[in-house]
Amino acid sequence: MKKLMLAGLVAVLGFAPAFALAQAQEKIVVGQVQSVDETGTEITLTDGTKLLTPLGSVIRPRALQERTMVVAMYLEENGDKIVTKLSLTQSAPVPSSASEWPKR
Repeated sequence: MKKLMLAGLVAVLGFAPAFALAQAQEKIVVGQVQSVDETGTEITLTDGTKLLTPLGSVIRPRALQERTMVVAMYLEENGDKIVTKLSLTQSAPVPSSASEWPKR
């Protein structure tokens, strides 16, 4: 009987991390890339939002250009926003100065 209870406890504890992850609320943010740090692990959006890549993942140099519009899904862990999915939007980048706006 004790072995059965111990096996049940081990099974429950084994699933605890997966259950906790499933309970985490995935959030979404849409924004424009301001910069990607030189390590390729942090994206800063123009609104100041900082997104971190998952442990062991990096963004290739020049893969994300400034002013690129992105849609990011993320989980919050210890106050950090850890990216779970990153997509580029189809909209054109917003010009940073009036001289870049199309002429009429």
